[in-house]
Amino acid sequence: MINKFLNQTTFSSTDDFAENYHVNVPDDFNFAYDVVDEWAKIEPTKSALCWVNDKGEHIRISYKELKEKSDQAASFFQQQGIEKSDMVMLVLKRRYQFWYAIIGLHKIGAIAIPATHLLTKQDIVYRNNAANIKAIVAVDDNQVLTHIDESMTDSPSVEIKICSGETDKPGWVNFEKGLQDAPKFVRPAHVNSNDDVMLLYFTSGTTGEPKMVIHNFMYPLGHIVTAKYWHNLHEDSLHLTVADTGWGKAVWGKLYGQMIVGAEIMVYDHERFDPADMLALIANYKITSFCAPPTVYRFLIKEDLTKYDLSSLEYVTTAGEALNPSVFDAFKDATGLMIREAFGQTETTATIITFPWMESIPGSMGVPNPTYDIDLIDTDGRSVEDGETGEVIFRTHKSIPLGLFMGYYKDEEMTRSVYSDNVYRTGDMAWRDENGYFWFEGRSDDVIKSSGYRIGPFEVESAILTHPAVVECAVTGVPDEVRGQIIKATIVLNSKFKDQDQDVLTKEIQTHTKKVTAPYKYPRIIEFVNELPKTISGKIKRAEIRKK
Repeated sequence: MINKFLNQTTFSSTDDFAENYHVNVPDDFNFAYDVVDEWAKIEPTKSALCWVNDKGEHIRISYKELKEKSDQAASFFQQQGIEKSDMVMLVLKRRYQFWYAIIGLHKIGAIAIPATHLLTKQDIVYRNNAANIKAIVAVDDNQVLTHIDESMTDSPSVEIKICSGETDKPGWVNFEKGLQDAPKFVRPAHVNSNDDVMLLYFTSGTTGEPKMVIHNFMYPLGHIVTAKYWHNLHEDSLHLTVADTGWGKAVWGKLYGQMIVGAEIMVYDHERFDPADMLALIANYKITSFCAPPTVYRFLIKEDLTKYDLSSLEYVTTAGEALNPSVFDAFKDATGLMIREAFGQTETTATIITFPWMESIPGSMGVPNPTYDIDLIDTDGRSVEDGETGEVIFRTHKSIPLGLFMGYYKDEEMTRSVYSDNVYRTGDMAWRDENGYFWFEGRSDDVIKSSGYRIGPFEVESAILTHPAVVECAVTGVPDEVRGQIIKATIVLNSKFKDQDQDVLTKEIQTHTKKVTAPYKYPRIIEFVNELPKTISGKIKRAEIRKK
């Protein structure tokens, strides 16, 4: 399948990739027809999804079945009055119905809005009105359905409520029954153009109301790089990305690029993350490729990895937050595998990558994806030198890369604030070493200025995490009359240390940090908490910690 879109698929270096990587973009490209249905035609029995839940249920879904179910979903949606460009929110956790629904929406040109099941009434009302949502497809979870029902009085645009399973709540249409009863689907004469809106994501938003990121129908093609040249997938891969379907990382790792490459997608539908269960899943299903946020790896390495047969793993990757070197080293020592990092945003695809042909260096994001024209600039717009910290930006004077967002829906002012004059500003700070590797420093508003020093929270967190008592850590700046700001560390302790004297632990961690990194970077304030505030994508909400 990938040969349909690429003239050359194997590359020996980043220079080779930059010179020869080219995507053949069909007119009116539609992932549902040009990839899913195409696989169903050429290899109907090929497995698309391997789905298992924490109750022991397991099904494999072939491309023939995925085509049939997504056809039924498209027909069912049409029956409900959903048409091209209508907004449909999907709140489906990790249920396999998500794949039927989103591919079905693509088939009729409707706009899919994946959303997390953690939304409250207020969150749902905001989204319904901001995006003029017409229909909601929700998981058969009483709390989720209740929150949606409670939002209806203040959500005049919503006409249709669809539940993935049985419910006794009035006003809900059963999705599975709708698929069974749907008439034969007939593809509309014109579904979409390449520049039509296909997908809308509400960003997790650590401050302010979430922004509405919109992507066009070419967006899936941008994820060829994600799957083939970051996850390093092939047709025999069984790939697990740890992500709820409400998070943008789900389509990064559980849909578009993986299906274009032809890898089988592993879906683990679980209510509560348990590192032992995750390791058992990898061992039992012989998963070959694994991608998870750094937080997941932090918990995995606290387990006794020798209890699990992880020999099937060929490749492991991470994104979402910077990966601490101590976690990289611990996982490599236990498995022999180097975790390969990448950087990207909801507004983009993977933009800085540790490619398969490169050495993976602990703590580095990798090098720029050549399909993006990436630079680091200071506050004056000057391109910074190696070793200097600058903001990660993309220039689009020559071409707009596949996967870069169209803008923020209904908010031209917000769009212009980050993307104008052919420059997109990520708001993320990094520096580049003499070998071209990029190193994450933090969001522009996370950088701490103390006694004349600019201190990135990540470097301090990495030092603190090498202490055996620390499982997770978030570093923020606290106002100080003398130094401008001082460093505060908010720490989640390893369960073995929770009963120890916290004053003693505080001094131990401070002394340890001074030895691991420059002494001026040690945390003068330490707070111990049970958990850190995070977005659905696993990113630490440092802004929320600063407010406290």
